Amino acid sequence: MSRPGEQWPQPVVDFGRGARIGLEEAVYCANKQAAQIEAVLAQHEARRHACLLTRLSPQQFAALADDWRSRLDYDPVSCTAFFLEGRPLAAESRVAIVSGGSSDAPTCGEAARTLAFHGVASTRVEDVGVAGLWRLMDRLDEIRRHPVVIAVAGMEGALFSVLGGLVGGVVIAVPSSVGYGVAAAGDLSLRSALASCAPGIVTVNIDNGYGAACAALRVLALNGGRPGAEVAARPGG
Repeated sequence: MSRPGEQWPQPVVDFGRGARIGLEEAVYCANKQAAQIEAVLAQHEARRHACLLTRLSPQQFAALADDWRSRLDYDPVSCTAFFLEGRPLAAESRVAIVSGGSSDAPTCGEAARTLAFHGVASTRVEDVGVAGLWRLMDRLDEIRRHPVVIAVAGMEGALFSVLGGLVGGVVIAVPSSVGYGVAAAGDLSLRSALASCAPGIVTVNIDNGYGAACAALRVLALNGGRPGAEVAARPGG
């Protein structure tokens, strides 16, 4: 908690990141005050530069001034928002986002929205966990058509190894914090992903849909599918 007279620091935006690595800086909103978020939006508006906000809770969104709220494309499930428009969304889906259960929707949504901001379409294949393996098998051909698969699973994280042994594309494992008892907080799922006997699985941090999407974008860039080095500085920016 700040002491009397202290002020929250002014965020400094990295506007050159897209040109350097092809991925725009996302504004991580957790623990930020409304004034800090609005200051970031003002910097982007001045340059007419599109902005992706992550971990923007409904309470934080409600605390923003009406003028800013009305101009954000906000999704309360993934807690993400777009300010101005990112890259045009491609028609062809390049990434499958596969989840073990419907409770993984916030992480799946964060991944899908991050991809969409960078112009990459995705297909969500949800609630196909291994407890009912037929659900996954029914959609396996659809999943295999994608060069990159983001797998989101909590509990024991068995989905990662199953997909790693069935699909030829890059599998990015996202352990989710969905679970209880020994599977609480995603630690067991993370260990399962790291210890998988399916070779070549990429693993990101627990609940890190944003990081998984960025890994997918880097993979697509290597295959000539880079969405482009610039997200949106608009004319006059």
